Amino acid sequence: MSIHWRLALALGLLAMLAIPTAAPAQVAVGVSVSFGPPELPVYEQPVCPAEGYLWVPGYWQWDGDDYFWVPGTWVEPPQVGFLWTPGYWAWRDSGYVFTAGYWGPTVGFYGGINYGFGYFGHGFEGGRWEHDHFYYNQAVTRVNVTVIHNTYNTRVTNITETRVSYNGGNGGIQARASAQEEAAARERHVGPVAAQTQHVQEARNNRELRAQVNHGAPPIAATQKPASFSGAGVTKATRAGAVHNPTTEEKAANERAAGNSAARPATNGTHPETNANNARPAADPNAARPETHPEANANRPANERPAANAPANRPNPPTHAADVPAHEKLAAPNTGDAKRDQKYQQQQDKLAAQQQKEHVKLQQQQEREHQQVAKNNNPAKQQQMEQKHAQQTQQMEQRHDQQLQKLQQRQQPKPAQEKPQPKPQEKPEKP
Repeated sequence: MSIHWRLALALGLLAMLAIPTAAPAQVAVGVSVSFGPPELPVYEQPVCPAEGYLWVPGYWQWDGDDYFWVPGTWVEPPQVGFLWTPGYWAWRDSGYVFTAGYWGPTVGFYGGINYGFGYFGHGFEGGRWEHDHFYYNQAVTRVNVTVIHNTYNTRVTNITETRVSYNGGNGGIQARASAQEEAAARERHVGPVAAQTQHVQEARNNRELRAQVNHGAPPIAATQKPASFSGAGVTKATRAGAVHNPTTEEKAANERAAGNSAARPATNGTHPETNANNARPAADPNAARPETHPEANANRPANERPAANAPANRPNPPTHAADVPAHEKLAAPNTGDAKRDQKYQQQQDKLAAQQQKEHVKLQQQQEREHQQVAKNNNPAKQQQMEQKHAQQTQQMEQRHDQQLQKLQQRQQPKPAQEKPQPKPQEKPEKP
């Protein structure tokens, strides 16, 4: 995370402490990409691992250099009665921006994208909650009925067969949010759970999931459980999605956008986002959904929570561990000494793993506290908890930033010291 983000975080925290938190709304991630994500690949949905798991469709995510596939997976929701609204890419101004997904009592707008398996562009046809139990629609989801008995069979018709994975722009889905979807966006929401955050990180670190490597056909298209990228519960793409090869101009535009992203505000609401998990966003007036049984999929998770009165020209700082963007990867060491470079790389990897562990631990703790306070319905305790979470998140990110800076300083090549030139020897004078 950049220094600009840290400053914005501190300023936003002060604003948030003074004002009660507003109702969350779905927000766009402050990163703009000059070209759209690949088409959604075709793949088979793994069988639901157990009762109570809900399907989260796969999608293309951006890592600053290339799109990478986040496999679809089955996830335990943060609480009974919640459904997943997928994230989606949409054209805004001069580039494609991702809007975070979230958990909530009603499915909101997801760009009109047909992710499949019940997410066909609007709403969700893959199942429904009845009291404390989730019932699965066998017509569009894979469940083992000998193990899971909460099922029904309702065929879905009038599905638009398309694998386009973004809204608006050149060739994108031309869908807009309905009044019901806009209302869903204003409800209380919860961002991706910790397991989803870990799932995205695993995908980011897997080179085979990068679009320029797999050419639109990820070898891990879906998993039975989050972050389980091997074994019998993994399915691969059976048909690739078309991948756009960026031009030199598009690459240059992305580099410029990456340089400016630290100062870009989130576009739509009261919660910022990028890689994350535990905030409360809601839907946006530009998104859609996917398809059924063993087929198309794609979108992204993420969720944000901004300060109530953050300055207009600064990014809304994350106030929960779930809202924190992924840390920028340090440049590979290149000292010219292979052994030293290997040692430095191991130090970087060790620190990244340690910080990710701390991040997930804090996120899980904050999620548990959110669930406990939600049961009591006490606004005063809710506000106190939000303030505490903001402080915890700020302190963690400041500590992580300091750790990164110290590591970079230690790994800086020491300036070569000039050897003193030997004094010329004076020749003895001839008598």
